[in-house]
Amino acid sequence: MTDWAGRTAAEIAAAVREKRATPREVVAGHLAVIERLDGRVGAFRTVRAEAALAEAEEVGARGDLGELPLAGVPVAVKDNLAVRGESTRVGSAATPDTPAGADHVTVARLRAAGAVVVGLTNVPELCVFGTSEGVHGTVRNPWDPARSAGGSSGGSAAAVAAGMVPLALGNDGMGSLRIPAANCGLVTVKPGHGVIPAGIGEGDWFGMSENGPLATTVEDARLMFAVLADTDPPRRAESDALRVAASLRSPLAGVTVARPYADAVREAAGVLMRAGHLVRRADPSYPASLSVTAMAHWTAGTSVDARSLDRRLLARRTRVHAALGRPFVRRVTTGTARAALRERLAPFFDEYDVLLTPALARRSPKAGPWHERGWLRNIAANSAYSPFTPPWNLTGWPAMAVPVGSLPSGAPCAVQLVGRPGSEAALLELAERIEALRPWRRTAPLDRGGSTGRGA
Repeated sequence: MTDWAGRTAAEIAAAVREKRATPREVVAGHLAVIERLDGRVGAFRTVRAEAALAEAEEVGARGDLGELPLAGVPVAVKDNLAVRGESTRVGSAATPDTPAGADHVTVARLRAAGAVVVGLTNVPELCVFGTSEGVHGTVRNPWDPARSAGGSSGGSAAAVAAGMVPLALGNDGMGSLRIPAANCGLVTVKPGHGVIPAGIGEGDWFGMSENGPLATTVEDARLMFAVLADTDPPRRAESDALRVAASLRSPLAGVTVARPYADAVREAAGVLMRAGHLVRRADPSYPASLSVTAMAHWTAGTSVDARSLDRRLLARRTRVHAALGRPFVRRVTTGTARAALRERLAPFFDEYDVLLTPALARRSPKAGPWHERGWLRNIAANSAYSPFTPPWNLTGWPAMAVPVGSLPSGAPCAVQLVGRPGSEAALLELAERIEALRPWRRTAPLDRGGSTGRGA
């Protein structure tokens, strides 16, 4: 029997459509990998083994099997999106263990495209922090298990990076797709506002949270993006060179960038220059108040999500975060601060088509019980390593993470690409060019032997 684990979603779907593989054998192979590896990674809160196999049989019997873009592809879903028949715990002991009666719209679109949901993935409580651990488990980076996979879509990213699934669904309110993707060597797209249905928590963190794909290749990210958005992002009609601004300046004052992440930007800039794009060193005019704006929205979003829960069952760091955000809720609901940030940054994107930055400032914190540690310690750890992502949730503009280069440990580095509204196609085009010339090994060799460095 062919081993389909570790193959791309595009390869699997083509094989299933052409009857070279059945959805059941594909899903069974991936369930075997989950059983073998997840005890070391902690990606899944729950695995739907029996249900997934039954649903794979149903996909195989569909009359439109030959037309399904994700025919038989196993997917994992972040545990803050409803999967019918399963509870949605959002990483917390305070949420009800009640099965969902219907799929979230994004999950329904994946199923309609032929995908099979194999499980729900671990997140930090209420998806607040940039490391993924809590009462349901600790998620480790498959490339460097001593380190966190990141958050809050950490379980989804770790599942893909370990080869347990080829695709996973996550979401991003302050970097929650891009942070774990960067840690785990994956490609992700945080779409611009309104491109993919949101419906995350109690109000999408004031419209800042977006659903998106986690994949090992740009082709797979584009494929899943098209299913989630219910439309394929069109390729640019013109072949003109894009104007790219490369920046190493942290949006948050006082945060420095470690050398491997700065080198990743320089390497990506060189690739894009050789591809004919116009690359210059230029920094956006981030306001000094950005850290205050980000903190107000971050804490207020948690306050809204926590208000119907029993606070006695929440971790201390979550209770503090929610309490600090309560006074900000009314202010951030107006959207005034976000509108001011868009107005300040818009001239930069009149001059440049795309901004290229590090995806992270340094490697993720060590994996461990961060949910048992103090709020201030969590905030310091998160801010020190992931300052580059929040501005683009506040503006609502699209952003990607793409692996480039590696850390001394052999774990991946990554860059971030940001564009104006509607620029998802341009970002994907640049990501394809980077991937073609600086490919990253698709999955971490947890039980396959060999180096964890960049592969050809």
